[in-house]
Amino acid sequence: MDASAVSRKEKWVSPLIPNLKKYLLAIASSLFAVFLAMSSFFTTELGYTYVVQDTLFGSIRVFTEPGVHFKVPFFSNVYTYNQAMTLSFGNQESGEKIRSTRQLGEVEVQFADTYTARIPATFRFRLSSDPEKIVAMHREFRSYDNLIDSLLIKNAKNVTVVTATQYTGEEFFQGGLNKFKVQLEDQLQNGLYETERRQVEVEQTDLAAVSSTNDDGDRLERKVQLVWKNIILQNATGQPKRIANPLDAYGIQVRQVTIGRPLPEKRLDELLVKKKDLVAKRITAIQAQETARAEAKTAQLEKEIEKARAIQDAQRSKELAIISKQKEVEMERQQAELETVRKEKEKAVAVLEKQKQLEISIAERDIQKANADAATYAAKAIREQGMAEAEVAKAHLLAKQAARDIYMAEIQRDIAQVMYPALKDVTIDMPDYYVGSDGSGSPVSSLEVFTSLGAMEQLRRANTTIAP
Repeated sequence: MDASAVSRKEKWVSPLIPNLKKYLLAIASSLFAVFLAMSSFFTTELGYTYVVQDTLFGSIRVFTEPGVHFKVPFFSNVYTYNQAMTLSFGNQESGEKIRSTRQLGEVEVQFADTYTARIPATFRFRLSSDPEKIVAMHREFRSYDNLIDSLLIKNAKNVTVVTATQYTGEEFFQGGLNKFKVQLEDQLQNGLYETERRQVEVEQTDLAAVSSTNDDGDRLERKVQLVWKNIILQNATGQPKRIANPLDAYGIQVRQVTIGRPLPEKRLDELLVKKKDLVAKRITAIQAQETARAEAKTAQLEKEIEKARAIQDAQRSKELAIISKQKEVEMERQQAELETVRKEKEKAVAVLEKQKQLEISIAERDIQKANADAATYAAKAIREQGMAEAEVAKAHLLAKQAARDIYMAEIQRDIAQVMYPALKDVTIDMPDYYVGSDGSGSPVSSLEVFTSLGAMEQLRRANTTIAP
């Protein structure tokens, strides 16, 4: 390149250099301001606890809820803790690996009878929501990983191992697992039990020793052994004495403890298998004995049932005969009662009939008496009436006697009124003369006799014709 060209390029570039520096400086300032602004704030998420340590002012802040918070750039450190975390010792069924789950190997424990085993277990913990306890925890461990490694893992293993020393191997694998889990969770949450190592007698099953008298190395024998066990000490109220729980100082809670399938050592596993076979054989033998005993008892029961059935049949026949006789007696008794009732009824009917006849007789007597009284009263009335009529007639007669002449004259008049018209055309031949007597000694002439007799005859006829 020639000199003229170079000079022309310098003339064109030289004015741009100051402006470019200004632009770069502005861009750098803007980027720094953005970086500074982004470093001054941080966000918190749900499920995490954040500890902000300010080295400039020496303050510590704790955040447990989601949000956006201020921090001093370049002088503040933010430490993140999971609020809930899980330690899995050997339980890796799902294979899921997340930050809140720490995968570890099984916990190897030794029981009181020196047998060992590997226990898969899962422990779930939760941090406290108290800021003071969170600050104390952070001062002690300074990070989440240190908290897990230095406290939670070691404490979980320690409590598991110590709890296992309170059991023998056989006791643990023959029904003690559930109790072991309960005690493990209780000691993790509330502190280890205070224990004392003592020798206790434990009945165990073991492989028999091979000797000149025993050539079967697989035979099991039961024996009582003295075993050192950690015995739980109790206070005056009967509750277990406890050692201080390291989790209490930081408010960490044990939310869940699960135990997987324990893996015994080979010697213990062989012993358990042999014992299982022995128990199975014993159960089979016992079942066979029970079956034979049950069959014998069944046969005996069948005989007793047949005997009881025969006795029942005989008893039933006897009872039927008795019932039949009782029925006959009852029928005869009822028949006699019916006959008695019939006779009583006939007697009652006869009595009623006699009473009826007596009542009729009394009624008839009363009627006759009434009739007699009525007749008496009627006779008395007739008598009184006759006497009254006689008195009247007597009075008439006395009146007539008192006026005898007048009365006789009236009779003569009446006789004449009747007789003369009747004798108007009659011719009577009269005797020339008749002399008689009227009973009083007085002489009566023939004319008087004729006149009197004729008049009486006419009166009689007239009365006969008029009378009904």
